[in-house]
Amino acid sequence: MKVYIQKAAELIRNSKAMIAFTGAGVSVESGIPPFRGTNGLWSRYDPQCLDLDFFHSHPKESWTAIKTIFYDFFGNAKFNEAHRVLADFEAKGILKTLVTQNIDNLHQMAGSKNVLEFHGNSQKLICPQCKKMYVPEEINLDVLPPLCVNDGFILKPDFVFFGEGIPEEAYRRSILAARKADVVLIIGTTGEVMPASMIPSEAKRAGATIIEINTEPSNYTNRITDIFLEGKASEILLELEGLIYPEK
Repeated sequence: MKVYIQKAAELIRNSKAMIAFTGAGVSVESGIPPFRGTNGLWSRYDPQCLDLDFFHSHPKESWTAIKTIFYDFFGNAKFNEAHRVLADFEAKGILKTLVTQNIDNLHQMAGSKNVLEFHGNSQKLICPQCKKMYVPEEINLDVLPPLCVNDGFILKPDFVFFGEGIPEEAYRRSILAARKADVVLIIGTTGEVMPASMIPSEAKRAGATIIEINTEPSNYTNRITDIFLEGKASEILLELEGLIYPEK
């Protein structure tokens, strides 16, 4: 492991166009469970609440679950050391772009600026009719479903529901960043969700070196990963940071 992490640190230090591709594993240490798996959110809640057709036909029922999951629970989460290290990598010019599947806004809270949100952001709400944007603090979520002050339309969290397409700009910029990347940090994702899972593969095809940080092997490990670092995101990233910036 020591040889691999030293090699990874060297690749990161010498990279010119590194990107990071993050998933639920980055936020688990902030107390946010993944959606899938034994202890995932879908073992406790019906994923139908995030189906677009169900949302439109049963908005109050859908919003009741959404409020519990994303605003009562997620709203109290704080960024962790993994988020902080990635933000510092960007500030120091090593990390050029961060593509995330997460919708929790924790990368931005940690200080990351160039974040491409592949699945949107739960900390924004949008009126489907007039496109007015809100933040949760502006809305009384004790009254469901919440309505737009302009036209009375039901507000929707600005993240991707089942049956809804990926935001075009996020998709386009993510593919472009992947094709330009020389190093990709895959962190905390199994590679199961399409089309997001294509991003590292796109970079690999363009010649990038893939460094994967996960607690267990993923769909990427034996297919495109060059260096697999097994462990928690925060612990591995802190170790990498110490090797890249030993004076810190």
